Amino acid sequence: MAKTLCIANQKGGVGKTTTTVNLAAGLAKLGQRVLLVDLDPQGNATMGSGIDKREVELSVYDVLLESATVKEAAVKADKCGYDVLSANRELAGAEVELVQLAHRDRRLRAALALVDADYDFVLIDCPPSLSMLTLNGLCSAHGVIVPMQCEYFALEGLTDLVNTIKQVHANLNKELKITGLLRVMFDPRITLQTQVSDQLKAHFGNKVFDTVIPRNVRLAEAPSYGLPGVVFDPSAKGSQAYVEFARELVRRAPTL
Repeated sequence: MAKTLCIANQKGGVGKTTTTVNLAAGLAKLGQRVLLVDLDPQGNATMGSGIDKREVELSVYDVLLESATVKEAAVKADKCGYDVLSANRELAGAEVELVQLAHRDRRLRAALALVDADYDFVLIDCPPSLSMLTLNGLCSAHGVIVPMQCEYFALEGLTDLVNTIKQVHANLNKELKITGLLRVMFDPRITLQTQVSDQLKAHFGNKVFDTVIPRNVRLAEAPSYGLPGVVFDPSAKGSQAYVEFARELVRRAPTL
Protein backbone atom coordinates (compact mmCIF):
# COMPACT_ATOMS: atom_id res chain seq x y z
CA MET A 1 0.00 0.00 0.00
CA ALA A 2 1.41 3.38 -1.04
CA LYS A 3 2.01 6.11 1.54
CA THR A 4 0.40 9.22 0.04
CA LEU A 5 1.84 12.50 1.29
CA CYS A 6 1.00 16.11 0.44
CA ILE A 7 3.78 18.66 0.49
CA ALA A 8 1.80 21.76 1.44
CA ASN A 9 2.10 25.22 2.91
CA GLN A 10 -0.27 28.11 2.28
CA LYS A 11 2.70 30.48 2.33
CA GLY A 12 4.45 30.82 -1.03
CA GLY A 13 8.19 30.60 -1.63
CA VAL A 14 8.97 28.13 1.15
CA GLY A 15 10.46 25.40 -1.02
CA LYS A 16 7.45 23.09 -1.54
CA THR A 17 8.38 22.13 -5.09
CA THR A 18 12.10 21.89 -4.27
CA THR A 19 11.21 19.56 -1.42
CA THR A 20 8.84 17.46 -3.54
CA VAL A 21 11.25 16.79 -6.43
CA ASN A 22 14.29 16.24 -4.22
CA LEU A 23 12.43 13.97 -1.81
CA ALA A 24 11.11 11.98 -4.80
CA ALA A 25 14.64 11.65 -6.21
CA GLY A 26 16.03 10.77 -2.77
CA LEU A 27 13.43 8.04 -2.25
CA ALA A 28 14.08 6.68 -5.75
CA LYS A 29 17.81 6.47 -4.92
CA LEU A 30 16.89 4.33 -1.92
CA GLY A 31 15.03 1.91 -4.19
CA GLN A 32 11.50 3.14 -3.43
CA ARG A 33 8.83 3.22 -6.15
CA VAL A 34 7.67 6.84 -6.31
CA LEU A 35 4.90 8.74 -8.08
CA LEU A 36 5.10 12.54 -8.03
CA VAL A 37 1.75 14.28 -8.60
CA ASP A 38 2.07 17.91 -9.72
CA LEU A 39 -1.10 19.75 -8.66
CA ASP A 40 0.24 23.26 -9.37
CA PRO A 41 -0.87 24.78 -12.72
CA GLN A 42 2.58 26.40 -13.03
CA GLY A 43 3.98 22.89 -13.54
CA ASN A 44 7.27 23.62 -11.77
CA ALA A 45 7.59 20.11 -10.31
CA THR A 46 7.02 18.70 -13.82
CA MET A 47 9.74 20.88 -15.37
CA GLY A 48 12.02 20.30 -12.37
CA SER A 49 11.80 16.55 -13.08
CA GLY A 50 13.09 16.98 -16.63
CA ILE A 51 9.68 16.77 -18.34
CA ASP A 52 8.56 19.51 -20.74
CA LYS A 53 5.03 20.41 -19.62
CA ARG A 54 4.23 21.82 -23.10
CA GLU A 55 4.77 18.44 -24.76
CA VAL A 56 2.84 16.25 -22.31
CA GLU A 57 -0.15 14.58 -23.99
CA LEU A 58 -2.03 13.59 -20.82
CA SER A 59 -1.77 15.34 -17.46
CA VAL A 60 -3.34 15.43 -14.00
CA TYR A 61 -6.02 17.63 -15.58
CA ASP A 62 -7.24 14.65 -17.66
CA VAL A 63 -7.14 12.41 -14.57
CA LEU A 64 -9.25 14.84 -12.52
CA LEU A 65 -11.83 15.05 -15.30
CA GLU A 66 -11.76 11.23 -15.62
CA SER A 67 -10.76 11.26 -19.30
CA ALA A 68 -7.55 9.33 -18.46
CA THR A 69 -6.25 7.02 -15.72
CA VAL A 70 -3.08 7.58 -13.70
CA LYS A 71 -1.41 4.69 -15.55
CA GLU A 72 -2.18 6.32 -18.90
CA ALA A 73 -1.08 9.81 -17.87
CA ALA A 74 2.01 9.11 -15.73
CA VAL A 75 5.37 9.70 -17.42
CA LYS A 76 8.74 8.26 -16.37
CA ALA A 77 11.31 10.90 -15.36
CA ASP A 78 14.21 8.83 -16.70
CA LYS A 79 17.12 10.70 -15.12
CA CYS A 80 15.33 10.98 -11.77
CA GLY A 81 14.05 7.43 -11.28
CA TYR A 82 10.42 8.21 -10.48
CA ASP A 83 7.08 8.64 -12.30
CA VAL A 84 5.39 12.01 -12.75
CA LEU A 85 1.71 12.85 -13.12
CA SER A 86 2.39 16.20 -14.75
CA ALA A 87 0.65 19.58 -14.73
CA ASN A 88 0.44 22.46 -17.18
CA ARG A 89 -1.64 25.61 -17.68
CA GLU A 90 -4.74 23.52 -18.53
CA LEU A 91 -4.96 22.69 -14.84
CA ALA A 92 -5.95 26.25 -13.97
CA GLY A 93 -9.22 25.66 -15.88
CA ALA A 94 -9.92 22.51 -13.87
CA GLU A 95 -10.78 24.69 -10.86
CA VAL A 96 -13.85 26.04 -12.64
CA GLU A 97 -14.82 22.74 -14.26
CA LEU A 98 -14.58 20.74 -11.02
CA VAL A 99 -17.07 22.99 -9.20
CA GLN A 100 -19.98 21.55 -11.21
CA LEU A 101 -18.93 17.89 -10.90
CA ALA A 102 -19.94 15.22 -8.38
CA HIS A 103 -17.33 14.14 -5.79
CA ARG A 104 -15.19 17.05 -6.95
CA ASP A 105 -12.92 16.96 -3.88
CA ARG A 106 -12.24 13.18 -4.06
CA ARG A 107 -11.45 12.71 -7.74
CA LEU A 108 -7.70 12.42 -7.27
CA ARG A 109 -8.19 10.00 -4.37
CA ALA A 110 -10.32 7.69 -6.53
CA ALA A 111 -7.77 7.81 -9.38
CA LEU A 112 -4.79 7.06 -7.10
CA ALA A 113 -6.61 4.12 -5.49
CA LEU A 114 -6.28 2.26 -8.80
CA VAL A 115 -2.44 2.38 -8.69
CA ASP A 116 -2.05 1.91 -4.94
CA ALA A 117 -0.11 -1.35 -5.32
CA ASP A 118 2.30 0.08 -7.93
CA TYR A 119 4.10 2.55 -5.64
CA ASP A 120 5.66 2.80 -2.19
CA PHE A 121 5.24 6.59 -1.97
CA VAL A 122 2.97 9.09 -3.72
CA LEU A 123 4.11 12.70 -3.25
CA ILE A 124 1.66 15.50 -4.11
CA ASP A 125 3.00 18.99 -4.80
CA CYS A 126 0.20 21.41 -3.87
CA PRO A 127 -0.28 25.03 -5.01
CA PRO A 128 0.26 27.74 -2.35
CA SER A 129 -3.44 28.36 -1.73
CA LEU A 130 -6.44 26.49 -0.38
CA SER A 131 -8.07 25.76 -3.73
CA MET A 132 -10.08 22.87 -5.13
CA LEU A 133 -6.78 21.39 -6.34
CA THR A 134 -5.20 21.56 -2.86
CA LEU A 135 -8.38 20.07 -1.41
CA ASN A 136 -8.11 17.13 -3.83
CA GLY A 137 -4.55 16.62 -2.63
CA LEU A 138 -5.49 16.77 1.06
CA CYS A 139 -8.43 14.39 0.54
CA SER A 140 -6.07 11.88 -1.12
CA ALA A 141 -3.31 11.93 1.47
CA HIS A 142 -2.47 10.03 4.64
CA GLY A 143 -0.34 12.90 5.85
CA VAL A 144 1.07 16.35 5.16
CA ILE A 145 4.74 17.29 5.08
CA VAL A 146 5.10 21.01 5.82
CA PRO A 147 8.32 22.60 4.54
CA MET A 148 8.94 25.83 6.39
CA GLN A 149 11.58 28.45 6.93
CA CYS A 150 12.45 29.25 10.53
CA GLU A 151 11.11 32.81 10.43
CA TYR A 152 8.39 34.64 12.35
CA PHE A 153 5.85 34.91 9.49
CA ALA A 154 6.29 31.20 8.77
CA LEU A 155 4.89 30.46 12.24
CA GLU A 156 1.75 32.49 11.45
CA GLY A 157 1.26 30.62 8.17
CA LEU A 158 1.69 27.32 10.01
CA THR A 159 -1.22 28.17 12.32
CA ASP A 160 -3.51 28.68 9.30
CA LEU A 161 -2.37 25.41 7.72
CA VAL A 162 -2.92 23.41 10.93
CA ASN A 163 -6.49 24.77 11.12
CA THR A 164 -7.11 23.82 7.47
CA ILE A 165 -5.82 20.28 8.06
CA LYS A 166 -8.07 19.94 11.13
CA GLN A 167 -11.11 20.97 9.07
CA VAL A 168 -10.29 18.53 6.25
CA HIS A 169 -9.67 15.78 8.82
CA ALA A 170 -13.03 16.46 10.51
CA ASN A 171 -15.15 16.74 7.38
CA LEU A 172 -13.51 15.02 4.41
CA ASN A 173 -10.56 12.74 5.23
CA LYS A 174 -10.33 11.03 8.63
CA GLU A 175 -6.87 9.63 7.77
CA LEU A 176 -5.26 13.04 7.28
CA LYS A 177 -2.72 14.29 9.83
CA ILE A 178 0.50 16.27 9.90
CA THR A 179 3.30 13.82 9.14
CA GLY A 180 5.96 16.33 10.08
CA LEU A 181 7.52 19.76 9.75
CA LEU A 182 10.66 20.06 7.62
CA ARG A 183 13.00 22.97 8.32
CA VAL A 184 14.29 24.26 4.97
CA MET A 185 16.67 27.03 3.79
CA PHE A 186 18.18 26.88 7.26
CA ASP A 187 21.17 29.04 8.20
CA PRO A 188 22.44 28.31 11.73
CA ARG A 189 24.39 31.60 11.76
CA ILE A 190 21.11 33.53 12.00
CA THR A 191 20.05 33.68 15.66
CA LEU A 192 16.33 34.12 14.87
CA GLN A 193 16.28 30.93 12.77
CA THR A 194 17.83 28.94 15.62
CA GLN A 195 15.29 30.41 18.08
CA VAL A 196 12.31 29.59 15.83
CA SER A 197 13.70 26.09 15.26
CA ASP A 198 13.89 25.55 19.03
CA GLN A 199 10.31 26.86 19.41
CA LEU A 200 9.08 24.39 16.77
CA LYS A 201 10.77 21.46 18.51
CA ALA A 202 9.41 22.54 21.90
CA HIS A 203 5.84 22.86 20.60
CA PHE A 204 5.59 20.03 18.03
CA GLY A 205 8.10 17.53 19.48
CA ASN A 206 8.70 14.52 17.24
CA LYS A 207 6.48 16.05 14.54
CA VAL A 208 9.58 18.07 13.59
CA PHE A 209 11.83 15.99 11.33
CA ASP A 210 15.39 15.51 12.60
CA THR A 211 16.77 16.34 9.16
CA VAL A 212 17.40 20.01 8.44
CA ILE A 213 17.81 21.28 4.85
CA PRO A 214 20.49 23.98 4.67
CA ARG A 215 20.36 27.03 2.43
CA ASN A 216 22.22 25.82 -0.66
CA VAL A 217 23.08 27.45 -4.01
CA ARG A 218 23.22 24.15 -5.93
CA LEU A 219 19.63 23.32 -4.95
CA ALA A 220 18.56 26.72 -6.30
CA GLU A 221 20.48 26.20 -9.58
CA ALA A 222 19.17 22.70 -10.29
CA PRO A 223 15.68 23.63 -11.65
CA SER A 224 17.24 25.67 -14.48
CA TYR A 225 18.77 22.37 -15.68
CA GLY A 226 15.43 20.57 -15.34
CA LEU A 227 16.67 18.30 -12.55
CA PRO A 228 16.29 17.88 -8.78
CA GLY A 229 19.42 18.91 -6.86
CA VAL A 230 19.83 15.29 -5.71
CA VAL A 231 20.42 14.29 -9.36
CA PHE A 232 22.07 17.51 -10.58
CA ASP A 233 24.79 17.58 -7.90
CA PRO A 234 24.61 14.60 -5.51
CA SER A 235 27.64 15.86 -3.54
CA ALA A 236 26.07 19.22 -2.60
CA LYS A 237 25.17 19.66 1.08
CA GLY A 238 21.52 20.36 0.22
CA SER A 239 21.28 17.23 -1.94
CA GLN A 240 22.81 15.05 0.76
CA ALA A 241 20.36 16.53 3.28
CA TYR A 242 17.38 15.56 1.09
CA VAL A 243 18.69 11.98 0.71
CA GLU A 244 19.03 11.86 4.51
CA PHE A 245 15.46 13.18 4.78
CA ALA A 246 14.30 10.39 2.44
CA ARG A 247 16.02 7.86 4.73
CA GLU A 248 14.30 9.35 7.77
CA LEU A 249 10.92 9.19 6.00
CA VAL A 250 11.44 5.52 5.07
CA ARG A 251 12.32 4.77 8.71
CA ARG A 252 9.16 6.53 9.89
CA ALA A 253 6.95 5.04 7.15
CA PRO A 254 5.57 2.11 9.22
CA THR A 255 4.14 4.57 11.75
CA LEU A 256 2.65 7.03 9.23
